[in-house]
Amino acid sequence: MVATTMDQQTAVDLKMRAPDHLLEVNGLKMYFPITQGLFSRVVGYTKAADDVSFFIRKGETLGLVGESGCGKTTVGRCIARAYKPTSGEILYRNPDEDGRDGSVVDLAELEGKDLQPYRKDVRMIFQDPYSSLNPRMTVFQVISEALHVNKMGNRSEMVDRVEYLLQRVGLRPEYIQRYPHAFSGGERQRIGIARSLVTNPKLVVCDEAVSGLDVSIRAQILNLLEELQDDFDLTYLFISHDLSVIRHICDRVIVMYVGKLVEVATGLDVYVDPKHPYTEALMSSVPVSNPRARDKGARILLEGEVADPSNPPSGCYFHPRCRYAQPVCREEAPALQDLGNDHFAACHFAGQLSLGGARMV
Repeated sequence: MVATTMDQQTAVDLKMRAPDHLLEVNGLKMYFPITQGLFSRVVGYTKAADDVSFFIRKGETLGLVGESGCGKTTVGRCIARAYKPTSGEILYRNPDEDGRDGSVVDLAELEGKDLQPYRKDVRMIFQDPYSSLNPRMTVFQVISEALHVNKMGNRSEMVDRVEYLLQRVGLRPEYIQRYPHAFSGGERQRIGIARSLVTNPKLVVCDEAVSGLDVSIRAQILNLLEELQDDFDLTYLFISHDLSVIRHICDRVIVMYVGKLVEVATGLDVYVDPKHPYTEALMSSVPVSNPRARDKGARILLEGEVADPSNPPSGCYFHPRCRYAQPVCREEAPALQDLGNDHFAACHFAGQLSLGGARMV
């Protein structure tokens, strides 16, 4: 654990809003420089995540949705510290075990050896099961690599751990010496899940973990993730663009648009009672299985293009495409309003507009 003075640690502890919060993200920004010319002069920044704040409760599944390019994967990678954020806080509550005392650390500020103890606590399942596994490594090497890095057990203990996890995710222990090319996409994703669990993490970031799989396999993987959450006492940040998947697995949902957080609500509220016009448009696109219940007029088709994150519009980023936009939307950026019952929305008229939700048919 990073060394801090008592005053510094107390100051950090006080920032956690509730004792059941495992992680809090405050004012997270991730800007990627845009370079130009022979000497790579910085001429601007792509604001992939722009002042994002939310919390994750211990044991819950928090969904993160939005269009491609909205910054949801960037947020997940910042939390896993694959990226070092430009600014902001990622407050993580230590477990009351392994000599750690439940205190709070800011993962965004840690580097090198100070960060390493937390890499086994926060793990990631990647989107593409084909490119995320090293083709030159056996299944044992892929899964046990984190054990080697964190010096967790001898070889015999590592073999036992890997065989147990292979069984737990639905694969045979004798696959331990095979290479990734011998497996299908669904089996590779199961290997990726086993890899994420090998260090007994507290938080798992699932980055589009089922989007590249067939529908039947997707259902199996989702059910497996739910079983593992109960068995291993896991907390998930589930990133996806598939609203049906989010509805199935998530307790609460965050909606992002061009690097900004626009709405947070429970899984049911965000579907039936959205408070932001962008969320309303998303929910209108949810497919209806009953053809007789389909209403072509209920689909909201957004006009215009998604805002450029390197040159976003003034005020609310969504206002050029919003059918409810008023002059204030072009001039002032809306703050995230607390609407009660864990429902928040970044809209000047949140709670005033009568917005339609998804058709639950």
